[in-house]
Amino acid sequence: MRIHRQLSGPTVAPDGCVATIGAFDGLHRGHQQLLQSVVELARAQQRPAVAVTFTPPPRALFQPATTLQLMSLHDRLAGMAMLGLDRVLLLRFDAALAARSAEDFAARLTARLGGGALRLGPGFRFGQGRRGDIDSLARAGWNAEEVAPLLEDGQPVSSTRVRAALVAGQFDQAAHLLGRPYRYSARVQRGQQLGRQLGFPTANLRWPSQTMAFSGIFAVWVSGAGLERHPAVASLGVRPAVGGTEPLLEVHLFEFDGDLYGQRLTVEFVAKQRDEWHFDGLDALTAQIAKDAGQARQILDAARSGR
Repeated sequence: MRIHRQLSGPTVAPDGCVATIGAFDGLHRGHQQLLQSVVELARAQQRPAVAVTFTPPPRALFQPATTLQLMSLHDRLAGMAMLGLDRVLLLRFDAALAARSAEDFAARLTARLGGGALRLGPGFRFGQGRRGDIDSLARAGWNAEEVAPLLEDGQPVSSTRVRAALVAGQFDQAAHLLGRPYRYSARVQRGQQLGRQLGFPTANLRWPSQTMAFSGIFAVWVSGAGLERHPAVASLGVRPAVGGTEPLLEVHLFEFDGDLYGQRLTVEFVAKQRDEWHFDGLDALTAQIAKDAGQARQILDAARSGR
């Protein structure tokens, strides 16, 4: 899959393409249905399948205090490649892009991609003041059509519903909407070694502040660096017990004693065990970590056996 950047530049597909536009944060089942329809039509027309997407997602610019980004850009692009997209036009969503008129954006998009067929989710809006719609794109030369949403319990599957499930600790519901368990991936960074001093060494993964909207202790699987769904317990939050201020994902892998620094790990959330707590001392913290680890083992053993 080839990635293009900027709205200006050489035409991506001089003979036309089949394209879609969206944030696609989370790549949930609704996104997958839309993107798969684009890929299928592109194959039938023997044209490239193209997704236009944004970093950060537009919602992060307009509602930064309340937005939980469901996945990193790295994971979003990897997921698009797995779905069969041939090209991605990745645009930085900033104040300048948000202020661009719908007519100007549509004209530039046609010139950049080469026109063709465009498939959009319901109610798609774009441009300054969200004045642009599917008709605006049709006037710019696209064969534009709206794709019906995927419904679950009578409501569209959406990133908003996934976020609500995660904040509520409903990881089964989030997995159902996503079509897979909720996962987060990042490279392991060096920490303060406090976990090792307490007898519970951890792999520390930075959790960007724009993704921080839920916290606590979780039973998780860890993959990457030669590991495949390795059982672990994880703490996500600002670590009030040790005076932390920045969000961090700390993962203690059971029966593991290797060097993971610099390695990319993927953490799959299975269940929330409790909220973050403040402790009066390290002894109380250590005792609780031992309890958390024991509970996580039970949860993961049950999950592995299908109980």
